[in-house]
Amino acid sequence: MTRILALVRKDFAELRHSPGIFIPALLTGAAAIFYPFVIAVIIPAVTGERLSDSSDFEIAGLFYKTEPGVTGLSAEAAIQAFIFQQTLALLVGLTTVTGGMSVAAHSVIGEKQARTLEPLLATPLKTGELLAAKVTSAAIPGILLTVSCFVAYVTLVSIFAEPGAWMALLTPRSLALVFFIGPLASLLGLQLAVCASSRVNDPRSAQQLGAFLLIIPIGVLQIAQFVGGVVLTAPILLAIGVVLAVGNLIVLRAAISLFDRESILVRWK
Repeated sequence: MTRILALVRKDFAELRHSPGIFIPALLTGAAAIFYPFVIAVIIPAVTGERLSDSSDFEIAGLFYKTEPGVTGLSAEAAIQAFIFQQTLALLVGLTTVTGGMSVAAHSVIGEKQARTLEPLLATPLKTGELLAAKVTSAAIPGILLTVSCFVAYVTLVSIFAEPGAWMALLTPRSLALVFFIGPLASLLGLQLAVCASSRVNDPRSAQQLGAFLLIIPIGVLQIAQFVGGVVLTAPILLAIGVVLAVGNLIVLRAAISLFDRESILVRWK
């Protein structure tokens, strides 16, 4: 643990000199926050037509059934709350993945380009310890970004949405999505990015692999929620969490096997 923490501190020190790495993640988080406001607040304000006047009331009814803790909402507030809660999966998924993936991709490839990889691989660090340090140093900024975006999201909803709509974002289901599913998805994406970055010399290639394997499923889930009426109930979230946990274990074993220190040193030269 001491060696892992020492390497994490080293990576954090290097990140302070490369703040530009976080710009894509910040822009992604801002876009994910803005997107539901367009649907729930901006378009009704521009057209002058309330959601409860033009939308199917089944949406509000479905929300009443799935969130009994906020049954006192008006029809308009219920529809808004439903939209904000359903798009929370997109916000969490995009910010956790993009927030740490660029850091993870640069973590190994940056070592190659800075000519510091060879002495690092020659240290007594075990492969598992090295991977744990790289993933941890990338996961922490991603998780912090997600929490920051979530706090900003709840604050903006409480200000601009109908009264009480923000309460839907503080239900156990929403909090589980942010603090349980989000970190698991982040770890999976980061491990994939570290694996890819150990085999390529371009950070963008490692980022694209993680994006393809994680962001596309997140997009499909988002579409299914709006088009197919899929609701992220507690059993569904639990199933997703189990799948992500098993996936993390599988990817971890694969990462240790793929992270061939001798091969990386030869390829680096």
